[in-house]
Amino acid sequence: MSGKPDGKLKRSAARFFAVQALFQMETSSQTVERVVREFESFRFGEVFEDGTEMAEGDLTHFRKIVSEAVNWQAKIDQMTDRALVAKWPIDRIDPVLRALFRAAGAELAAMDTPPKVVINEFVEVAKAFFPEGKEPKFVNAVLDHMAREEKPQAFSA
Repeated sequence: MSGKPDGKLKRSAARFFAVQALFQMETSSQTVERVVREFESFRFGEVFEDGTEMAEGDLTHFRKIVSEAVNWQAKIDQMTDRALVAKWPIDRIDPVLRALFRAAGAELAAMDTPPKVVINEFVEVAKAFFPEGKEPKFVNAVLDHMAREEKPQAFSA
């Protein structure tokens, strides 16, 4: 995530944390309020075991992604299902990917982020979670389908 201007770096960190928060909510059945509080208090600016430090993150962007992902979850899951192979519904995919699709879907469905930015940013998040797998290419394909469905005007011309 380095090499980006400070504001973009903070939004990138917010996206990364939003995926983690949505994953945590699903796997622990914690409320959105509790998870958001925990992330704001303990995760932003965290130093990892290898000594790398995560950016502070854009709290407003983080809160918006998480809240919109919760508010729009049914629509986002339906968008994701349509982008997946018919016999592979969202509830059968990896929970990290499910959280990632919900966070990205929130930006596509309820925020003004350009779709190509959403796709690029969340492919980078996928690379952070799956550095050696095929998941980033899978994420790119699914998000491209979702973005073209939700905001086709961004792809015309």
